[in-house]
Amino acid sequence: MAGAHVRAKLSAPNYKVEMNANGHDLVADEPPELGGANAGPSPFALVLAGLSACTTITLKMYADKKGWPLEGLETELRLHSGEPRRRIERSVSVRGPLSEEQIARLREIVERTPVTLALLQGFDIDTNLAAA
Repeated sequence: MAGAHVRAKLSAPNYKVEMNANGHDLVADEPPELGGANAGPSPFALVLAGLSACTTITLKMYADKKGWPLEGLETELRLHSGEPRRRIERSVSVRGPLSEEQIARLREIVERTPVTLALLQGFDIDTNLAAA
């Protein structure tokens, strides 16, 4: 797994966060109803974006490795709040002259993408908070 490194700093107004993720600039914010300016995706939207990217990339890599005729792939994710756990609804659409066996295998692979497994298993988080 390639290393991921993100640096973030609070910006104006209110909850806008400017980030750099492995050399790529990103912005996150909260929507106005939560006091933000909607300057970027919310933190949970960024989580869904990561899962969507991983899903799409993993399936494309697998199809390429197998030499399968995958011509297009789209994912759509929605986060549902719930008790005791939140739930992610993921829809994946593939295009191309794939056999039923190939589609069945992609259904298996999608459940084992790296970010899917990490989210299902959870993370250990070590935090250090210090005054600057």
